[in-house]
Amino acid sequence: MTPALLTTLHRESGLASLSATGRDALLIILARSCRMFAYGASSLVLALFFAELGFPDSRIGLFMTLTLAGDVALTLGLTLVADRVGRRNTLLVGAGLMIVSGVCFAVCERFWVLLGAAVVGVISATGGDFGPFRAVEESIVAELTDGGSRADVLVWYVTVASLGSAAGTDLSGRIVEGLTGRGWTLVESYHGCFWLYAVMGGVNVVCALMLSERCELKAGSGGQGGEVQDGEREPLLDGRDQHAVEEVAAPADDAKQPPKQRRAGWVAQISRESLSIMTVLWFLLMVDSLADGMANMSLTTYYVDQKFHLPKSALGDIISSSYLLASLTNIFAGPLARYIGLVNTMVFTHIPSSAAVLLFPLAKTVPLTIALLLVRVGLNNMDQAPRAALIAAVVRPEERTAVMGITGMLRTLASTTGPTITGVLADGNRFWVAFVVAGALRLAYDVGLFAMFINIKLHKHEEGGEGAEGVVEGRQQERESRAEP
Repeated sequence: MTPALLTTLHRESGLASLSATGRDALLIILARSCRMFAYGASSLVLALFFAELGFPDSRIGLFMTLTLAGDVALTLGLTLVADRVGRRNTLLVGAGLMIVSGVCFAVCERFWVLLGAAVVGVISATGGDFGPFRAVEESIVAELTDGGSRADVLVWYVTVASLGSAAGTDLSGRIVEGLTGRGWTLVESYHGCFWLYAVMGGVNVVCALMLSERCELKAGSGGQGGEVQDGEREPLLDGRDQHAVEEVAAPADDAKQPPKQRRAGWVAQISRESLSIMTVLWFLLMVDSLADGMANMSLTTYYVDQKFHLPKSALGDIISSSYLLASLTNIFAGPLARYIGLVNTMVFTHIPSSAAVLLFPLAKTVPLTIALLLVRVGLNNMDQAPRAALIAAVVRPEERTAVMGITGMLRTLASTTGPTITGVLADGNRFWVAFVVAGALRLAYDVGLFAMFINIKLHKHEEGGEGAEGVVEGRQQERESRAEP
């Protein structure tokens, strides 16, 4: 390859933006990839571990439900105060809880102790990143980047994490086979996997300790700096700009107070302007998450197994190939977002995936089924990085951590409802209807997202001006137009 071509690839792949962001971004990506490695490993052996201990299915189901509830509560609680107590401190607490959970599962076999460790601590029962980490990390990435580089860095944040999850799932199975081959019992082998979980928590602790002050909310943004200016947390009222709000006179009782300063609260506040935007987006994202829950990968593989009775090894190879394809396609989300915009990237990569879900039951042959599965999984996650970049671009910097935490919580709650609906349909021999409904809901999300957000103003609360998807208006251009007679 020529040097010019290498330079172009380096820039277009987003690696140039990643390297320019600095060490903190690399530490965040390393921490999440190790964490997803641990989540992938635990999700493969967790139910098997409980079954080997002789716990009934009802207790396993109770464990999954209460663990998810604990993750939701922990996520909401920590993300609402993260900017006040410090983002690095929040990540450190989460990583410490991850170690505690891993050690408990590595040394204990009592159900109620394990349940308590999972609910209070951080354990992933499904392989998903449902703890407090992701919202805080995405908020840190948004703090470290600007509108031009944010999507690129978030793409690598998503891509490397998905590779870590795949590697953890694959390696944990090999660890169990290797240890049992050396005379270990199955339970002892599963304990070994949970020791690995605790080690990955230790890596997250080290990464959190190595993060710099740049990761925290900038002073004066209403975060942990302690003092905030009057008006900084006030919502925009009646279309007035921020300058108009700041000019509102303070009440007479405040005249004796120190000049226009007040103490920031511990819990993050979200302005009415941001709430008006996020309420619509939250509703759309919950529709998408409900659809994903109705046709999640576990249910999809079960449907394929029932329909075609493929060997388990072949089914595993198909799923692994689809995950690998998803990791590769994620890399292109950054360049697409730069050229066609965040919303267009989210919509136009998600529509083919949604259509594949809708058409999935119509496939009568194995090759066509595999092709639809590859399209669905391969394109399904390309909207993740642009979605995080979009949220960061439409809310204020001091609101990002809380907004992203609430977003994750609502998506999680919506996705848990989906399998119940699919289960009812499957019992009535209408399993295929779940894919049709899920595909239709996903397409409704795509259309709604495009209609409501294609002209949304971006980066209004950041240095560098504000712009709209497809119509970017720089501040320099605005100043020049004002200077004309």
